[in-house]
Amino acid sequence: MDEYLKTFGERVRAERARRGMSRKLLADHAGISERYITQVESGKGNVSILLLRQIAAALGLPLSRLVEDENPSPELTLVRQFLARLSPAQLKDAYASLATQFAGDTAVSRAQRIALVGLRGAGKTTLGTAVAAARKVPFYELDREVERLSGTSLGAILELYGQPAYRRYELQALQELLDNEQSFVVATGGGIVSEAATYELLLRNCVTVWVRTSPEEHMARVIAQGDRRPMAGSQQAMDDLRRILAERTPLYARADLTIDTAGKKVAESTKELLALLRNGAQHAKAGDHPPRSRPPALAK
Repeated sequence: MDEYLKTFGERVRAERARRGMSRKLLADHAGISERYITQVESGKGNVSILLLRQIAAALGLPLSRLVEDENPSPELTLVRQFLARLSPAQLKDAYASLATQFAGDTAVSRAQRIALVGLRGAGKTTLGTAVAAARKVPFYELDREVERLSGTSLGAILELYGQPAYRRYELQALQELLDNEQSFVVATGGGIVSEAATYELLLRNCVTVWVRTSPEEHMARVIAQGDRRPMAGSQQAMDDLRRILAERTPLYARADLTIDTAGKKVAESTKELLALLRNGAQHAKAGDHPPRSRPPALAK
C-alpha cells in the first residue's frame, strides 16, 4: 500500500507539473487544502474516492488516468501489450504509421500550417510573428483566441472555472482555427502538450515546432515580460521550472522540428526555422512528416 501511495503521489505531481500548476492552484481548484496536496504527492495522504475525483477534475483528467481503474477492451489490451515491447524509436514509427493510415490525407495542409509549442519564455510569439511575416501568412496566439471565444481573460477563466474550462476553450479555438484558415503560424500555450486530444489534433494538422531554450533564459524572459512572481523564492521557482520542463520534454519532443533559441537573436532563429520549414515542406509533399531535428540535452 505504501508503495502504491508513493507511485500515486508521483503521478499527481507529474500531471500537475505538466500543466504548470502550483500546489496552491491545484488545491484551490480541487477545493482541498494545499497541505493535503503536499501529503498526497509525498505518498503520505490517506486518499478517499471523493478527494480523488476532486483532484482529477481540477487537473482536467479522467479519474482512470490517476488510478488506472479503466477496463479496456481485449483489442486495446493486446495493442498496449504489443506497443509496450517496442523501443522508443519503434514507437515513433508506429505512431507515424497509425497517423498516416487513420488521419486522412493532411500532408499538404500540414505544410501550410505551422504550430509552435514550448514553455513560456522560449520565444514562440516573437519567432512566430517573424516567421509569419516572412511566409506572408497570418499569425495567431492560441491563448488570445481562447480569450476571444470566452469573452474574458485567461486569468479569469482559470480563477472562475478552472483548468478543464480553459482546456475546452483551447480545443475549440484550435478546431475553429483549423476550420477557417488554410495557412497560418500559431503560438500555442505551454501546456497544450498535456492535453492528449488537443495535441493530437495539432500534430495531425500542423507542422509542429518545439521552440526551446535553457531554463535560465526561460526565467529571464518571463521576468522581462513583466512577470515579477518568479523573483519571490527564485530557487523554488527555478526548481519548479526545471520539473515542468523535465515532465513535458517527452511531449514537446513529439513535434516535427526542434529549434533552440538560447543565446540567439531573433533574426538568426527566424532564418534557421525558415530553412527547417523549407526542408520539411519537401517531405510533406511526398506525404511524410518533416524530418525531426535532434533536441539538445536539457540544460542543468
